[in-house]
Amino acid sequence: MKQDRVSSANKAIYPSLKGRRVIVSGGASGIGEGIVEGFVRQGAAVAFVDILAEESEELVSRNAEAAVPPRYVHCDITDCDHYIETLGQIVEELGGCDVLVNNAASDDRHTINDVTSAYWDERMALNLKHQFFAAKALVPAMREAGGGSIVNMGSISWHLGLPDLALYQTAKAAIEGLTRSLARELGRDNIRVNTVLPGNVQTPRQMKWYTPEGEAGIVAAQCLDGRIQPEDVAALVMFLASDDARFCTAHNYWVDGGWR
Repeated sequence: MKQDRVSSANKAIYPSLKGRRVIVSGGASGIGEGIVEGFVRQGAAVAFVDILAEESEELVSRNAEAAVPPRYVHCDITDCDHYIETLGQIVEELGGCDVLVNNAASDDRHTINDVTSAYWDERMALNLKHQFFAAKALVPAMREAGGGSIVNMGSISWHLGLPDLALYQTAKAAIEGLTRSLARELGRDNIRVNTVLPGNVQTPRQMKWYTPEGEAGIVAAQCLDGRIQPEDVAALVMFLASDDARFCTAHNYWVDGGWR
């Protein structure tokens, strides 16, 4: 099932994002790739971390002629101490940080019987822990800049109670609580914190799980026809990062085609 993309000529440009220093986790593929390219198109200075070297380098090469090409830094965000150190290096290279997009995650399927203590810890590190510690590490740079925007990526999955995703959904539910807490504690520093909840986005990874019949079932469950693309999620992330969203904080924003 194909979905037409929105022409670049019809996409919003936010003047406030030009020159903004943006850090994205998990930016090499899927939704993260769409977010990186969206901010590059805005003229932002974007750095992204990922463990997928080939995909990351291809993304950088594809945007090499941009006004401000993206920067790729290889990093495993589950090694929290190393990730914090890497973020410090990125902030130094960018000269600060205005926007953090906590995107990195993995929705590997599993049954309850599959879960061990070690697997629990690994899934929480990949889907939850890094979001808190990245925010903590970058708050000083945002304070120095006079404010900032943190966008945490949640998921529709736990709202639907989908099968074989107990740990992923536990982490994604916790992210909404994390967003509320950070928004309250950081608001007086002019740092806004929001959660974006994608529906089922048509990415190569998601296509591993769905047959054409399965895709048709997703569309039938939505209010709108068509398949959500990474750029549709990126559009909301960029709005929330821009000054146009200056009074948007502590809330969830959905991009799901009405799939509930």
